[in-house]
Amino acid sequence: MDVFPLVFASGWASGVNAYLVVLIAGLVGRYGDVGLVPEVLQRSDVLVAAGVMFALEFVADKIPYVDSIWDGVSTVIRPTIGAIVGALIAGDAGTLNEAVGAVTGGGTALVSHLVKAGFRLGVNASPEPVTNVATSVVEDGAVTGVALLAWQHPWAAAAIAGVLLVFGATLVVVLWRRVRRAFADLRARWSGAPPVHDVTDP
Repeated sequence: MDVFPLVFASGWASGVNAYLVVLIAGLVGRYGDVGLVPEVLQRSDVLVAAGVMFALEFVADKIPYVDSIWDGVSTVIRPTIGAIVGALIAGDAGTLNEAVGAVTGGGTALVSHLVKAGFRLGVNASPEPVTNVATSVVEDGAVTGVALLAWQHPWAAAAIAGVLLVFGATLVVVLWRRVRRAFADLRARWSGAPPVHDVTDP
């Protein structure tokens, strides 16, 4: 199995929902007969802890503004977990050293976390009908799909993760432009002036 795309895909998924990634990896290793899953991720105490934390995040991630607070707290946690998982995978496989695995997993997790956090802030501030529940469910589904696929088809999972990373970053830019324009129009109405749009906005 190719380790680099596996680490990259797991890193992206960790930046969105690190506890779910650990839970899936542990279950795949224990029941899916995938030898590359590090044994430490298959331990019962690790699986229980990941399951409990995932349950907490599952709820918090669907409540407006609570999700952004949770994202703020997770700024260190998600990249750290991504780095640890990357180092463990690279160390067990022997094809990449642990430092490269940690940098790849942690760096990818940090970028995807920032995209997720920025998008959620935009969703909370946006006047458009975008719900936290729908957004969170889509994110959980994407993480589950990529995390599962990564252990069987790592290159395909890495390609999907890369596309989702670019797509998410683009959505953040578009959403924040619309939020900024909406607030500018609101201020203009309060002041009695005609709405003014940024010429760079679509």
